[in-house]
Amino acid sequence: MKRRNFIQTAGLAAASALVAPQLLGATRRSETIKSFGFQAFTVRDVIYKDMPGTLKRLRKAGYDYMELFDFSDGKILGKPIAEAKAIFEKSKLQVKSIHTPTGAGERKIPGTLWHEPQRAIDDAATLGAEFIVCPWLMPFERESIDLYKALCEQLNKVGEAAKKSNIQLCYHNHDFEFMELDGEVPMEVILKETDPQYVKIELDIYWARKAEKNPLTFFRQNMGRVPLWHVKDLSLDDGQPMTEVGNGIIDWRQIFGHKNDAGMEYFFVEQDGNFAEDSVSSLETSIKHLKKLVF
Repeated sequence: MKRRNFIQTAGLAAASALVAPQLLGATRRSETIKSFGFQAFTVRDVIYKDMPGTLKRLRKAGYDYMELFDFSDGKILGKPIAEAKAIFEKSKLQVKSIHTPTGAGERKIPGTLWHEPQRAIDDAATLGAEFIVCPWLMPFERESIDLYKALCEQLNKVGEAAKKSNIQLCYHNHDFEFMELDGEVPMEVILKETDPQYVKIELDIYWARKAEKNPLTFFRQNMGRVPLWHVKDLSLDDGQPMTEVGNGIIDWRQIFGHKNDAGMEYFFVEQDGNFAEDSVSSLETSIKHLKKLVF
């Protein structure tokens, strides 16, 4: 291992070691993961071409549920809600969560968080989802802390409306939420300015680690407010790209050992790119590692 990589690895490991003892409680029985989820964005290159075949292969790999994307204006993954629902039901993969775009900008797309959000809530309920998630902010949406505060106000409104349909709204992070802006940290603003009962967090563990944040510390500081996780590994190659679970440096045994601190209900294996082979094989590789995990 290169000296720089060794130092980085050692530093990250030391950070985990400092936090873990504070979270350790009574000795717990060994556990394994009982059910597995994936984010469909990983297989965006094939799911539009062959949705039934793609879902069939992932079900065979051992996945039980999924999180969807490309959701607005009465459609999911380019298909009308009813048509897509029939395919999902036939696949026997449950829809647990849906990434719902903000819809910010000049195009006022209905069924988004800023425009006709009730339509998104109703369509999510039709698909059987338990969560909708604010997945990403365009650069123009995150130019100031005031923009984040305006977003938080809207998220509170949408989250309250979603609750009436037994759906929980979450916010999904990347790394930029942990970078100081106007003298404040956006993620801290989001956590402070949103109501915990209406807005929870989907922690993308890769992006948190890339931003040099320890997930265990985040769980401890936000006990029970992190019901959803994105699970993808971090490589110490140049640029610290994401990689398949088990091929990187994240200690998943330790992370899953503290799922109760987070209040984790579901996790979704995801990889945006940098596949060892291809997108579907990437999800197959990751689940093989997770099936062996004992924590």
